[in-house]
Amino acid sequence: MPWCESCGARAMDQSERLVDLDHRNRYTGGDRALNEEILQLFDAQCQETTTKLELLAQSEGPGGKTWRELTHTLKGAARGVGAFPVADVAAAAEKLIPDRVAVIETIERLKAKSAATHLYIQALIAAAR
Repeated sequence: MPWCESCGARAMDQSERLVDLDHRNRYTGGDRALNEEILQLFDAQCQETTTKLELLAQSEGPGGKTWRELTHTLKGAARGVGAFPVADVAAAAEKLIPDRVAVIETIERLKAKSAATHLYIQALIAAAR
């Protein structure tokens, strides 16, 4: 039995879910078109923010106002759509101090989680069509 009635995605373990569809559906009522639009908007925001953070890490590093604003915004957006793995990495990034190794590791984790979430969202949208 699918775990997402609105898109027909296959059942999977909670640890595999990059987007908690039950969480998101509580706010959208399971509306397929609205879910797709929200996920696409988040996906674009996530990719754009990750790129900005990577550039910022190369120039200023974490700890500054821009870094905190970007990571905080991404954390909130991710939590809002149910992308909790991305939110967790963004929350960790928000608290970073200027430590070059930690910044590089966090950016790499964020890029990996963002890319995986992008693929997951694309698969959900394709399954819904």
